[in-house]
Amino acid sequence: MSILAEPDLIINADGSVYHICMKPEDLADTVIVVGDPQRVHEISDHFTGIDHRASNREFVSQTGYYQGKRITALSTGIGTDNCDIVMHELDALANFDLKTRIQKPVQRSLSIVRIGTSGSIQADVPVNSYCISTHAVGLDNLLHFYKGTPDVIDKEMTEAFAAHAPWPIDLSKPYFIKGSDRLISLFSSFTVPGITATAPGFYGPQGRFLRLPLTDPDMIKKLQSFRYLEHRIVNFEMETSALYGLGALMGHEMVTVCTLIANRATGEYNPDHKKVVNSLITLVLDHLTQ
Repeated sequence: MSILAEPDLIINADGSVYHICMKPEDLADTVIVVGDPQRVHEISDHFTGIDHRASNREFVSQTGYYQGKRITALSTGIGTDNCDIVMHELDALANFDLKTRIQKPVQRSLSIVRIGTSGSIQADVPVNSYCISTHAVGLDNLLHFYKGTPDVIDKEMTEAFAAHAPWPIDLSKPYFIKGSDRLISLFSSFTVPGITATAPGFYGPQGRFLRLPLTDPDMIKKLQSFRYLEHRIVNFEMETSALYGLGALMGHEMVTVCTLIANRATGEYNPDHKKVVNSLITLVLDHLTQ
């Protein structure tokens, strides 16, 4: 087996991986990822017997126990580019010997749950709902950098959307990818199922117009009106397509559950959404340990 070069897998002096500053023994089999570093503490407040803490830039991690189950909580920061860092470094912790830089012969598969906030684009899915991402539609370009992408995307759904919505040629071609059936079933009792649109930005890429004109002013309408079998696009955020895509390529189980703190169709927004998010954290932890 080939040995990864130092610039490809950077190991810190203390033996931790470069950005997230974790060692293999710090990582639980179940990982909750969040965008906001502060939300890691809101999760770990529920833990007992915390045995790992680290913080570097936007990457904060804590590993502890909830009802006897070992869980890692880790912040990714915002965006698919950060998720690219986090997924590769989690996979390195799970599947490489960091001393020899050689891949382990037996693959370790992680269960990774994203708890996030997002905005609904469907008028009948109200603010303060919880949405589970059965699929992600990537409006970003990240996954196209990896050779195996055609093998993990949902080709039929991707083709159906291409036929439904003429897409500007200067924008990345949207792709659809599925979450873990097992993890989706864990949280189905309290969530609204839907496809999550992952954008590479917060303003123009999510159809927000402040001062700069948009390339495609009808983008949200195209997303709102898409139907494939029983599926429709329910919400916007900035991470799930990268998590689902890289997880599928690497062999990890992925799911995203979001609190919908705004509704783009009705113009509503909940400025005091912390309580609803904290309730979601408790629900996710409880269902992970049932």
